[in-house]
Amino acid sequence: MKAIILFGHGARDARWREPFDRLVALWRAQHPETLVELAFLEMMEPTLEQAIASLSAAGASEVVVVPVFFGQGGHLRNDFPVLLADCQAKFPAIALSATPAVGEDDAVLQAIINFGIQALVS
Repeated sequence: MKAIILFGHGARDARWREPFDRLVALWRAQHPETLVELAFLEMMEPTLEQAIASLSAAGASEVVVVPVFFGQGGHLRNDFPVLLADCQAKFPAIALSATPAVGEDDAVLQAIINFGIQALVS
């Protein structure tokens, strides 16, 4: 079974995760057949390892990690590959893969442009 993890940075302020929680709720409403979890790099839980463990327990055999970052900063270039490799070693039965940062996708950039245009015409 395939599953997805939406992977964010994390923050000290618990309110920072509210859009991520809404994103997961929307995902689950639109795609209830797909397992989805949040995970955070630091300061928040679940961690990537905890999210993979949860999905594994739910029967996932393949997990795609989607970094919900605007771009490929040091965390994604340096820390994330090590973290993903460590998780792969801990969960050898799970096929792990990752997408580029969501902010590098043209459709996401266009959605931001559309948001800005709406702000101008409102």
